[in-house]
Order: sequence, then structure tokens, then C-alpha cells
Amino acid sequence: MAKSTPTRDSIKKRTINYMKELGTYKIQYNQVVEVYSDMLYQYNILSKKFEEEGFEATIDTEKSGGKKSPILASLENLRKDIGTYSDRLMLNAKTYNAEIELPKKEKSVFARLLEGQT
Repeated sequence: MAKSTPTRDSIKKRTINYMKELGTYKIQYNQVVEVYSDMLYQYNILSKKFEEEGFEATIDTEKSGGKKSPILASLENLRKDIGTYSDRLMLNAKTYNAEIELPKKEKSVFARLLEGQT
């Protein structure tokens, strides 16, 4: 049974839900989320086509024995771009932990005084 490809809209909604769950969503990010969702949609479509074509990594050309398949090249570029955008949207553990980690608060004078009492 073939797996259906999620729509752009469902990818966008899922991305926003993930961001809300992580506490990183702001409405101002919608334009970036839109581009990110479009890239994921394209990636899913091209991945499916690449699979249907038997994962052809090279294609024959008149001038050489073969060159990288345009679909494979597009997939590689999309992977890089998706990674960059997921960083910007704080959707991976590395950027989430780096950006969300709260700065350590300095103890108040009163707290330090109480610590000195023990």
C-alpha cells in the first residue's frame, strides 16, 4: 500500500503544532513556516519520484558516461535547506536546547544571606 504524501497545508499545520508544543511558535514566523512547509512538500514529492524511478543516482549523457540525477541533486539541496530552516524554527534538539535554555539567574541578596545562615 502506497503512503500518501502530506499536503503543504497539513505540513504547515503540523509544523506550527510542533512549535507550539515546544513553546517556540510566534505568528511572525508564519512566512518562514510557509517556505519550510513548501520545501518539505517538494522533498516528499521528489523522494517518491526518486523511489518510483528505482533510485537512479546517475543519468546517461551524450558527453559523459553519466552525471548525477537532477532529482538526486534537488533532494540533496532540499535536505540542506530543510536543515537550515528547521534550525531557524528551532525544530531540532540542538537548536532548541541552545536557544531556549534560560540564563541562570543571580541569587538575590536575601537568598545569599539565608544560605550563609546554615
